[in-house]
Amino acid sequence: METQDASGSEDCPFCQIVTNQADTEILLSDDELLCFRDTKPAATHHYLVVPRTHIDNCKCLQGEDIPLVERMVEMGRSILEKNKISNLDDIRLGFHVPPFSSVPHLHLHILAPASQMDFKSQLRYGPQSHWFITVDKVLSQLRTRGKVK
Repeated sequence: METQDASGSEDCPFCQIVTNQADTEILLSDDELLCFRDTKPAATHHYLVVPRTHIDNCKCLQGEDIPLVERMVEMGRSILEKNKISNLDDIRLGFHVPPFSSVPHLHLHILAPASQMDFKSQLRYGPQSHWFITVDKVLSQLRTRGKVK
């Protein structure tokens, strides 16, 4: 897995957010993760959850990263609850698959309500997107193969 301490990734915008070198409002954080708003929202509620440790993308995840991904999901659901999103059936949780990742630092997209995303957003984050993989699919692949394909 391509990982490194966030302080060693000066060019990575998310590492800059992690190390407080960017003017980004942190909505939730803990020792391992932080959550903030996406700068180009595709839904009324569009958040990103990133690990403090630099991991290049979802393809770098291995079986031992299942707890990390599950904690990312928990934080994503927490931010939705905090923002009074009660219909958790109308959300999208997932990752962009390389080379379609806009930032080369693992980040989980949390989108709600998914049913109200416009056509362009549906292309990028919807069920028919070829470059967006749901968190459920990532976890399933990690459990069965130990790596995301």
